[in-house]
Amino acid sequence: MLEIAIKGSKTYWLWIVFLLAVMGAGALVYVDQFMNGLMISGMSRDVSWGFYIANFTFLVGVAAGGVMVVIPYYLHNYEKFHRITILGEFLAVASLIMCLLFIVVDLGQPTRMLNVLLYPTPHSMLFYDMLVLNGYLFLNIVVGWKVLEAERNQVEPVWWTKPLVYLSIPFAIGIHTVTAFLYCGLPGRGYWLTAILAPRFLASAFAAGPAFLIILCYLIKKFTKFDPGWEAMQTLSKIVCWAIIANLFFFACEVFVVYYSGIPGHKAHIGYLLFGYHGYNMMVPWMWSALILMATGAVFLIIPKLRNNKTLLPITCGMIFIGAWIDKALGMIAGGFAPSPLHHVTEYAPTGKEIIISLAVYATGFLVLTILYKLATTVKEEVRG
Repeated sequence: MLEIAIKGSKTYWLWIVFLLAVMGAGALVYVDQFMNGLMISGMSRDVSWGFYIANFTFLVGVAAGGVMVVIPYYLHNYEKFHRITILGEFLAVASLIMCLLFIVVDLGQPTRMLNVLLYPTPHSMLFYDMLVLNGYLFLNIVVGWKVLEAERNQVEPVWWTKPLVYLSIPFAIGIHTVTAFLYCGLPGRGYWLTAILAPRFLASAFAAGPAFLIILCYLIKKFTKFDPGWEAMQTLSKIVCWAIIANLFFFACEVFVVYYSGIPGHKAHIGYLLFGYHGYNMMVPWMWSALILMATGAVFLIIPKLRNNKTLLPITCGMIFIGAWIDKALGMIAGGFAPSPLHHVTEYAPTGKEIIISLAVYATGFLVLTILYKLATTVKEEVRG
């Protein structure tokens, strides 16, 4: 099927060339980081995780969000998701590739990632994070490819794909649960030290992933002859609606517990994000923007007339996607590190070089996604024809 990827319109090839150019620019900057280390970044002794880990955390959620089309279709025979299930699985593949690349660039020296295999430590969350991320990636590649191949040949998928699909569901939950445990297993960071962090991560994942999938469905319908189906997108929008409401509710629970208990070490982190802390307020406009975007998007999706508006729906999904990114990427990192356990504030902002390398990682993921979606939409057009 790979031969399909080398056939496309002028727009398709211009997009591919653009992505390759961004990847090339990022590779040149990464050489600088490889030679000089993470001193090129905005990270410091007080802020040891930055833009790379922030994007990694968010993209794990996008990958996990793909299970929201797998469960209804494979477990409940929801036929309206027949057209988009493969799109959710391939979105998970591209997102996981970006996750792994963000880990590589964050290590400084990429050879260090071999230490997880050479010196496995089962009591470490990093060990389990490696297992679930690579396992979920493998499952989605195999299942997605075999199902698409069977659809092209108009035969039933081989019998062992079904067990792999069922296995992928706990892996989808696991990748974001283990990622949350990486954060809340650090007792010196009050903002992360909460049992509700994993449910909060999953709620935002089940909102951001399907929201982005809806946007991709609009783009697929615009640039290809394949129609993902309006009813499927409507069902996805309802999933996004209740997931983002759950995410906002969990955050409100955090705010209530922090301020009602009055524990200074915990209150300082929420205070820094929402109101500033001792004159440091860089994150305040970002965090309030995230909350407004997510809340407004939730209201738009609750009202049937607005949710059914084909022009407004992708805008609403974009608002929720951006709001979730600010909340779980920028807010999660900034809120955890400021203030420090010694009540010092070191505000972090990514450097230009960090941003260029991150854009290159995103370009790599979108290149993989473009090729996979090219295969999927072409096969589905052939079958329909």
